[in-house]
Amino acid sequence: MKFLFLEPFFGGSHRKFAEGLIAHSRHRIHLETLPARFWKWRMRGAALYFSHKLSNIEKYDGLVITDLMSLADFKALIGPDCPPALAYFHENQITYPLAPGETRDVHFGFTDITTALTAKRVLFNSDTHYCAFFDNLPVFLEMMPEYKPKWIVPAIREKAGILHPGCQLNHGNITRPTPNREPPLIIWNHRWEFDKNPDAFFEALEQVLARGYEFQVALLGENFQIVPKVFLAARQRLGSRIVQYGYVQSQKKYLEWLRRGSIVISTADQENFGMAVVEAIRSGCLPLLPNRLAYPEIIPEAFHRTCLYQNLHQLVDRLSMVLNDLAKYYRIRQALSQAMDKYAWPNIIHCYDDELERLISKP
Repeated sequence: MKFLFLEPFFGGSHRKFAEGLIAHSRHRIHLETLPARFWKWRMRGAALYFSHKLSNIEKYDGLVITDLMSLADFKALIGPDCPPALAYFHENQITYPLAPGETRDVHFGFTDITTALTAKRVLFNSDTHYCAFFDNLPVFLEMMPEYKPKWIVPAIREKAGILHPGCQLNHGNITRPTPNREPPLIIWNHRWEFDKNPDAFFEALEQVLARGYEFQVALLGENFQIVPKVFLAARQRLGSRIVQYGYVQSQKKYLEWLRRGSIVISTADQENFGMAVVEAIRSGCLPLLPNRLAYPEIIPEAFHRTCLYQNLHQLVDRLSMVLNDLAKYYRIRQALSQAMDKYAWPNIIHCYDDELERLISKP
C-alpha cells in the first residue's frame, strides 16, 4: 500500500522517526518535509504549503502526519480526496512547558485538538504522554468562558493509542573500563533548549569537579536557534574536558560518539519518550535520569534505583559514585543495553505496519 507522510518540522526526533518508519516499513511511504525551524509558523502555515504543493493525493491509500501541523486545515484545503489520516504526537502544545517569560498561546493547543479530531487514528509516543494529554485536556477546555466542548475528551480518547517510536540503535558492544583509559565520557545528546534544562546539567558537572572527579564531555544534540549562553559559558569553564561541542551531522559519527560514551545524563523538564537516551543506553552508556517524565517508563524497574534520581543533589551523588568506580556498573550497562533492543525499528515496525493497514480498512 502507498502512504503519504507530511512532516513540517524535519529535524531531531521528528526526522529520525520519519526516516526510520520509511526505511523499515513493508509499505511504500512518500515523505514531504519542511525544515526544522519556526515551529509556530509551521503549525499555522504548513497545511497551506503542502496543500498547494501536492497533486494527485487520491493516489495514496493513507496519510501520516505529526503534531506540528494542522490536519483540520489540510483536509479542508484538500477536500474529499484526502485519504484517512494517522496523527502521531511526539509532543503537544497543551502540556509543553513554557520558555521563561513566555505566555501560552492557546491557539496551538486547539490546533492539536482539531488535528486529533480530524484524524482517523491518533498515536502518542508513550503512556506518559498519553496520560498527560488526557489529564490536562479537560483543564485546558475549562479556560473557555462558555459553551465548553467537553465531548472532545471521549471523542479523541476513543481513537487514541500508544506506540513507542522505533530507534536506530548500535549493536551494544560495551567495553569494560580499564585503569589506563581516559576519564569517563559523559554524553549530552539532547536539544540545546530550555526544556532540556542544560543549566542543571552543567551545575551538576561543576559540583562533581569540585569533589575532585574527572571526566570528559561530548555535547551533542541539535540547536535550532542561537546557542544558549549556558553552553558558551560551559565551553570556557570546562575547556579541554569538552571533546565534542555541537551537533554531529553524520548518523554514523553520532553513533560512534555514543559508543565511546560511558554515561548519559538528562536533566530535562520535558520528555515524552527519550529517543536520544535510548540510543545512548543501547550503545553502552549508563543513564542518570530524572525520576519523572517518560524515563521510569523506558527504564526497566529493576534499574530505577541505580539510574533515576530525585533532585540535583542526588544526581551529583550518583554521578560521583559512577565516576569513582565505573567498572562496578559494567554488568548493569550490559543489561540495560540489551533491554533497549525492544525499541529497535526491526523489532517494532510490525506494530506500525499493522496500524497503517487498519487505518485504510473499512470502519
